[in-house]
Amino acid sequence: MSADGLGEAAHPGTGEITATVIVNAPAPRVFAAFMNWERQGEWIPLTKVRVVHGDGGEGSLVEAVTALGPAALRDELRVVRVDAPYEVRVVHCGKVLRGPGSMRCTPMTGERTQVVMHEWFHLPGGTAGKLAWPVLWPGSKLGFTGALKKFGRLVEQGRLP
Repeated sequence: MSADGLGEAAHPGTGEITATVIVNAPAPRVFAAFMNWERQGEWIPLTKVRVVHGDGGEGSLVEAVTALGPAALRDELRVVRVDAPYEVRVVHCGKVLRGPGSMRCTPMTGERTQVVMHEWFHLPGGTAGKLAWPVLWPGSKLGFTGALKKFGRLVEQGRLP
């Protein structure tokens, strides 16, 4: 499925986050673990993930709800491209989180894989959101990187298939 029909959400926003980790496992195993949407909550803090429509592949709609006490953030994403075991592309198409994202697995020597996650979010709140981004970005970057490192450890330990 292409990003057609997702409107402005399919175009990069001004809030950009990238995280990278090297995982001591082959790319097909790393990719399969990432595509196990329901288990992403094991490495993304305070988050439950489920496939709402489809089989988790191209065209599927995935929901991730991050909650802390009564506060919850619902992220809807459409899987727009799967090139296993190398790349998956999504478009965040919810009311708050919007914009394209990708996860790439690059095989390396010694059965290692470089994983790069990249997101381009549209910032809410117009000018106020754009002004707040430099303050929010470091925390977002740390959270994103920390989650990806935990993912790598779980894959290396064989706790994520």
